[in-house]
Amino acid sequence: MIHRYKNNGYNIVLDVESGLVHVVDDIMYDVIGAYDEKKEKTDITEDLKNKYDIGEINEAIKEVDELIENESLFTKDVYRDKIDFKKRQTVVKALCLHISHDCNLACKYCFAEEGEYHGRRALMSLEVGKKALDFLIENSGNRKNLEVDFFGGEPLMNWEVVKELVKYGRSREKECNKNFRFTLTTNGVLVDDDVIEFANKEMSNVVMSLDGRKEVNDKMRPTRNGKGSYDIIVPKFKEFAKRRGDKDYYVRGTFTHENLDFASDVLHYADLGFKNMSMEPVVSEPTDSYSIKEEDLPMIMSEYDRLAKEYIKRKKEGNGFTFFHFMIDLDGGPCVYKRLSGCGSGTEYMAVTPWGDLYPCHQFVGDEKFLLGNVFDGVKNTEICDEFKLCNVYAKEKCQKCFAKYYCSGGCAANSYKFHGNINDAYDIGCEMQRKRIECAIMIKAALSEE
Repeated sequence: MIHRYKNNGYNIVLDVESGLVHVVDDIMYDVIGAYDEKKEKTDITEDLKNKYDIGEINEAIKEVDELIENESLFTKDVYRDKIDFKKRQTVVKALCLHISHDCNLACKYCFAEEGEYHGRRALMSLEVGKKALDFLIENSGNRKNLEVDFFGGEPLMNWEVVKELVKYGRSREKECNKNFRFTLTTNGVLVDDDVIEFANKEMSNVVMSLDGRKEVNDKMRPTRNGKGSYDIIVPKFKEFAKRRGDKDYYVRGTFTHENLDFASDVLHYADLGFKNMSMEPVVSEPTDSYSIKEEDLPMIMSEYDRLAKEYIKRKKEGNGFTFFHFMIDLDGGPCVYKRLSGCGSGTEYMAVTPWGDLYPCHQFVGDEKFLLGNVFDGVKNTEICDEFKLCNVYAKEKCQKCFAKYYCSGGCAANSYKFHGNINDAYDIGCEMQRKRIECAIMIKAALSEE
C-alpha cells in the first residue's frame, strides 16, 4: 500500500508497510499513481505522453521498478500472519494514578465530570497509592523502566500524598531493579515554589493544561466560581517551564468548535516562550455546543496546514518549538507490537481510582463493565484484558486500507467505544484529523531535511 499526497509544494509518496517516504518530482508522482491503479506500462506511457517526454516517462517507470524490487515501494505486509496477539505475553508497564477525584476548575468539556468520574469525590490515600506501586512492581516482569502518571481531577489537591508516593517508589527501586519515571498532569492553579522544586527534581515529565489564548482558555476552563483561570496559571506555568531547564514538559490544550482557529492558540504558547506543546481535539457528545462536527473538518485541516508552515518557518529562523503531533519517527519508530496495538490500555497500561480499582485507562474509569479488579487483589476480569490484548490494527476493519495505521496504531479504544460501543471500531472524525497531522508531520520532515 502507498499513500500519495501534495502538501506545501511537495509531492510525497509514503510506502505504508515499510514506512519509507519518497519526495518526488511530478513525473514520478504520476507514474507511481498509475502503478497504484494497476495500469500496464504501455498504458502509463500512453496516458502521460502528452504531459511528459516519453524518454522521461520510461526512465521514471524504470526507477519505480527498481524501488519495488528493492522493497522500497509497494512493500508487502510481513506481520499480518506472523503475530499471534492472543499468545503475546504482556506485563504492566505504566499506571495512571487518579490521585484526586476532585478539581478546582470547572472545565466545560471535562470527560471526568469536574474530576468525579461518574462517582464520588475522593482523594487517594497513601495506603492505596503504595499498594498501586507495589502492584506495578509485581506485575511488571523483567521490565525495568516503569511509568506512573499522577492524574486527576487535579492531583495538586492531594500533593502531600504525591510526594510521599514518589519517596516510596524511590525507596523500592534498587531492591526491585526498577526505575520509576513519574509524570505530573496539572491545571496549575495550586502550583507554587514547592511544587516546582519537587517536580523539577522528581518528575520525568510535567503536563500543564492550558487552552491557549486568554479568551479561549477562560471560556472553556473557568474556576468553580465562574471566573477565568488564564491569569492565575500562565505566570506559574512560565516559571515552571523556565526552571525545568532541559527536562521534559508539555503545555497541553484542547480545542473545540469554539476555537477552530486553534493554530493561533498553539502559536500563542510559542509566543509565551513555551517550547513543547500539544493541542488535542475535544471528544464529546455530538449534541454539545462545543463538539467538533464533520462540517468543521475543512477548517481544521487548513489550520494544521497553517500551523505546519509556521512550524517550519520558526524552526528555520532558530526560534522553533515542538508540537507533539508533528513529532514523527521515520527511522524505525516504536517496536512492531507498539505500532500495531498502540498505548497498551488494559494490558500494559491501567488506571487506578482513589480507592484502588483498576480500569483499562482513565477514560473508562467509572464504567463498571470495564472494572478489571483492584490493586489489593489484582486483575480478576481477565476477559476484558484479553479483549484489549486483541485490539490492534488487524482487528479493525477501518484500519485495513488506512495509510496512518502504523502511526496511530488504530486510534483510541475509549473513543471507539464512546461512539460505536466497540473498542475495535474507530472514531471517524478523529481519524480524519490524525491522517492530516501525519501528512503535515511527514511534509515537515521533508522541508527541514533540505537544510
